[in-house]
Amino acid sequence: MEIVNNAPQCWEFIRTLRNLDGVREGFIQQKHIDSSTHQAHMEKHGDCYYICLKDDTPIGYTGILEADIRIATHPNHQKKGVGKFMINKLMKICPTAVAKIKMENHASVALFDPCGFVKKYYILEQEENK
Repeated sequence: MEIVNNAPQCWEFIRTLRNLDGVREGFIQQKHIDSSTHQAHMEKHGDCYYICLKDDTPIGYTGILEADIRIATHPNHQKKGVGKFMINKLMKICPTAVAKIKMENHASVALFDPCGFVKKYYILEQEENK
């Protein structure tokens, strides 16, 4: 595996992976990301992202935006050390980065714990009217 800089040809991979059922639910913001919104985001922040390749094929992405880690691994490659590999590489780039994780996202907690992250804060929000 290797981590490479994000490039425009990878932008749709990031958007597609981020929007996958089962991946999207792990993020704090869970709305579907349309092409134009994603294009604008990548034009502004694309250099903050990195792509994880295995045999020259994208299998995940990670990045840091405003010191907050963004990470996703394709479901076919989860639970194989890809996420841990990406986090460890990313922390060499930005050792002060933090991870904001939903309390019920047990998979992300299990991913970040062995990478040396500890729980330090809770963010409380008023629940939206349903």
